[in-house]
Amino acid sequence: MAIQIFDPALCCATGVCGTEVDQSLVTFAADLEWARGQGATVERYNLAQQPLMFADTPAVSAFLAVAGEEGLPLILVDGLVVLTGRYPSRRELARFAGLAEPSPIKGIAKGCCSGSGCC
Repeated sequence: MAIQIFDPALCCATGVCGTEVDQSLVTFAADLEWARGQGATVERYNLAQQPLMFADTPAVSAFLAVAGEEGLPLILVDGLVVLTGRYPSRRELARFAGLAEPSPIKGIAKGCCSGSGCC
């Protein structure tokens, strides 16, 4: 199954840049890398860098006409809208890609810089 992620306008391709990085983007970047490593087909588009993809994808342009950029991110699986307004979890990515459910990561606290030493 092909997963397409349509991001709002971000400063870079992943949004993981600058001095104040959104932890949800860091977590999603790691989850996305995991899914790709498991063989998932994932394409990611940034509104600031690839606006024509948004305009040329019927489901996305229709969504933006109703919800606007505030409704992003938008996730499509094989062209169908499966999630809006937030990034999917690793478990959701696995389901969208038809992968086995991921096992929990032991010894890592939630949030990268929570004092667990994982940064």
